[in-house]
Amino acid sequence: MKRFRIYVDLDKEEKWLNEMANKGWKFHGKCINYEFREYSPDNAAYIKIDYRSFKSYDDLENYIALFKDSGWEHIAGTKTSGKQYFKRIEETAGDDIFSDISSKAERYKKMSNMWLSLAVCYIPIFTALVLTKAISINALLDPKLLYYTPGLWQKTGEAFWRAFLFETPFAIMRGYIWLLFPCLIILYFVFAVKAQKYYQKANPKNLI
Repeated sequence: MKRFRIYVDLDKEEKWLNEMANKGWKFHGKCINYEFREYSPDNAAYIKIDYRSFKSYDDLENYIALFKDSGWEHIAGTKTSGKQYFKRIEETAGDDIFSDISSKAERYKKMSNMWLSLAVCYIPIFTALVLTKAISINALLDPKLLYYTPGLWQKTGEAFWRAFLFETPFAIMRGYIWLLFPCLIILYFVFAVKAQKYYQKANPKNLI
């Protein structure tokens, strides 16, 4: 089974994954979707999430080995994915993968920096599109300019609809695909702000 969800609150994500495990759906991995496999909930694994990226695969392997020695098995996450998922495999392992509140809160700081970096990366691309006039304001005001088929608007009946429906997907891509960039920039900034708020809330220094 696959499920699509977006979480910035890692505590809520952990809670959901553990609830799915208790219902008999074992978390198997994540790319875009969360992947689950049906199994007996009697053996449900306790799942925790860290957030960390690595410069090399050796660093990742050493990181995974350190957690395994502490009774936690790495079940999902790559060198650059950020989120690292662990399940408890030893009954003697602690209830959490973090030794203190500060290190647990640090996850949100790293996540906020990642979202902010992505937002900043897209700003020069969007700026270049505007400066090179790749974005046509006239086309936004008059969508007919996005259609290149000769004599399209003079056609009638079946000939018109055949040509119109064929070219419409290309016209949309020519005229509106650029909207993806400002949408992503705004979305990434929102996620960065949310993650920063979670960091401030979880960081014990802010409670003083």
